[in-house]
Amino acid sequence: MTTRRQFAFGATLATAALAAPSIARAQTMKWRMVTSWPKRLPGPGMSAERVAERIRTLSNGRLDIAVAAAGEVVPAFGVLEAVGTGVAEMGHTAAFYWQGKMAAAPFFTTVPFGLTPAEHVAWVEAGGGQALWDELYKPFGVKPFMGGNTGVCMGGWFRREVKSLAELRGLKLRSLGLGGEIYRRLGATPQTTSPAEILSSVQSGVIDGAEFVGPGTDIALGLYRAAPFYYYPGFNKPNGTGEALVSLKAWEALPADLKAIVAHACATEANFALAEMEKLNAQALGVLTREHNVKLAQFPADLVAAARKQADDVLGDIASRDAIAGKVHASYKSFLDGVADWSRVSIEAVLRARVG
Repeated sequence: MTTRRQFAFGATLATAALAAPSIARAQTMKWRMVTSWPKRLPGPGMSAERVAERIRTLSNGRLDIAVAAAGEVVPAFGVLEAVGTGVAEMGHTAAFYWQGKMAAAPFFTTVPFGLTPAEHVAWVEAGGGQALWDELYKPFGVKPFMGGNTGVCMGGWFRREVKSLAELRGLKLRSLGLGGEIYRRLGATPQTTSPAEILSSVQSGVIDGAEFVGPGTDIALGLYRAAPFYYYPGFNKPNGTGEALVSLKAWEALPADLKAIVAHACATEANFALAEMEKLNAQALGVLTREHNVKLAQFPADLVAAARKQADDVLGDIASRDAIAGKVHASYKSFLDGVADWSRVSIEAVLRARVG
């Protein structure tokens, strides 16, 4: 026989059960992530997707992030402004796109003749780079994280062979960041073409060549169809850090556990993406040369030597722009100088020994 107390207790449980889904829904936050990449582009496009998925999984659905490709909400180069003004809570992009807004921004993607991927991570994570990155971006209302890495980049795709420094002069090249400035000083004309428009621009002759990242991503854009000469070394981009941006307003509103989840998801992707791209780059390079008749070529020595001479001047000019640029440059250069001897007797020596 059911007592009044038992009935009341059962009714309370039923009410709680019915209320549970609405409580869960109330706790779920919906965010939007805007990106600079074509949808699910191997490398950075997939990094954006995985960051969002990890956050969703680790938070048990409490933070649900919808990812938008470049052009779906904002243009490829509109991500920083979109996140800073609240159009989106997150973004996935590359720091050197903001060189016109922050002179020191390219240091957090890559620097010509600069840190390799492992060295760059060491500078950001253990050498004071992250604090400077936060300081640099704070006036724009965003907090930056490493959110991917495409690894060592290639020098770029060219429609015709470049046999000397003289043959570089006059060419229109899609090249961003500090590498683009070096090309400009060497006599080429750098172009800020968005990733989705690179192939059509090369095919139409609007540009004579383009650098993007490495084989694993470049093959997906089909650049080999228009520019058969693929040059190395990627002196202009020895690293390829992808950045995840979070609106400072949205970040500060998160509880501590969700902040930890966002930070962890970005760091995990920075590590995983680098591992994945080592595999994809190696595989794609073989496909490009064997199946698509891509002509792998080394930049002429006089071009690389001239670029190296220009690099210090370019970095010095950036350092003189403002106080924060000077601080970033000093920190980066100090770390690069400090790690040089170790890199020479470790990874450089091992690679030389491996080939004999």
